[in-house]
Amino acid sequence: MYRFLLTPRWFGINVFVLLAIPFCVFMGSWQLSRFEDRMTESRDAEQQVSTDEREAARPLAELLPVDKATSGKQVTATGRYDKQLLVPDRQLDDREGYYVLTLLRTDSGKALPVVRGWLPGTPDPATAPAAPKGEVTVTGALQASETPGDNGVSAQGGLPAGQTAAISAASLINLVPYGVYDAWVTLNTGDSGMKAVPATAPADSGLDLKAFQNLGYTGEWFVFAGFVVFMWFRLLRREVEFIRDAELGILPDDEQQERDQEQSQEKASA
Repeated sequence: MYRFLLTPRWFGINVFVLLAIPFCVFMGSWQLSRFEDRMTESRDAEQQVSTDEREAARPLAELLPVDKATSGKQVTATGRYDKQLLVPDRQLDDREGYYVLTLLRTDSGKALPVVRGWLPGTPDPATAPAAPKGEVTVTGALQASETPGDNGVSAQGGLPAGQTAAISAASLINLVPYGVYDAWVTLNTGDSGMKAVPATAPADSGLDLKAFQNLGYTGEWFVFAGFVVFMWFRLLRREVEFIRDAELGILPDDEQQERDQEQSQEKASA
């Protein structure tokens, strides 16, 4: 009864199934390994943030440009505070508030954005503490420039004067007549009674949307493999039923003619 499996049509079906199943399993396993790698990166990044806090601060020039290896490292810089901006829609301890961002003019002529702390409520220049006068030396965690729309960073425009949605050199350079470092620093201790803003893990190192996309693709590939197996058994069962019905002579005339034509073609090609 199962000699039909040796016909050219079924030979092609079987080859397809034998190739499709390992391919789907391989792709599913690869996507799962990518998700596991991202979980490992997330744990390592969180541990690295704690480790970086205990390291000695290094000069700014030694840690630029910011990448995964230098993000979160303790950095020190000396200069004079200049323009101050407020960064709205920032949460800390599940409370809404804003960052107080002040540009530190360094001896190089470029400014380093420094988040001096966080305050609750809506941004208000009247309540934001003014920056210290004269030359200061700051110490904090180095962070990469933010990208609007990523990791909860607001992408809204049309903010009032004195506010910025993202801590980004590309945005800040349009607000001041001097260069801005493509990085920023969050102070280890909040200035003037403000709460210090904790350092965050580098971008693409946490359980973000991409990580869960990998997990979703894992499920899809294994579903595809199961679907291939299901369809093969369904075709096999359908073929067996046709043969049994043909032997009993209960096939409809049109189906019998189609079966006879298929068998004739298969015999001719064989």
